[in-house]
Amino acid sequence: MKKILLLLIAVTSFSCSQAQKNSFSKEALSETLLSNDGKQVAFKNILKSHKGKTLVVEVWASWCGDCVKAMPKIKELQANNPTVDYVFISMDKTADKWKEGIAKHGIIGDHYMANDQMKGVFGKAIDLDWIPRYIIIDKTGKIVIYRAIETDFEKINAELKKLEAGS
Repeated sequence: MKKILLLLIAVTSFSCSQAQKNSFSKEALSETLLSNDGKQVAFKNILKSHKGKTLVVEVWASWCGDCVKAMPKIKELQANNPTVDYVFISMDKTADKWKEGIAKHGIIGDHYMANDQMKGVFGKAIDLDWIPRYIIIDKTGKIVIYRAIETDFEKINAELKKLEAGS
């Protein structure tokens, strides 16, 4: 009986930690990210600049094999959803590697880099446990998909089609 109770507690707490969120924490919103022109920009201001648009946020890094493998899929997603905005947040260790990755893969969208990589303040604030990570935000600013990974492109595309059809 004790083992069943412990299993139930473990499953419940894992389920809650992976729960769908519909807004970002104060910590995430106030955290600053490095823009590709060298300025620090609060995440809330990045989101504000896309207000009224469906937005895909991809968290990635140039050193991440799964991120690189997913690049053709994100380009396909962009081609299939041309009215959607895209923000890429890198978890690279240096701005040089980040910018090389953008150029090498021809990534189109707005680009930012976390100041302290995956285990830092921003990563923790968005519950980052894997990259690439995709967050989908609707035109009202509500998060509709909080955690999607590179194997979820069908789900992401279907959600984007639904959001764009509603406009």
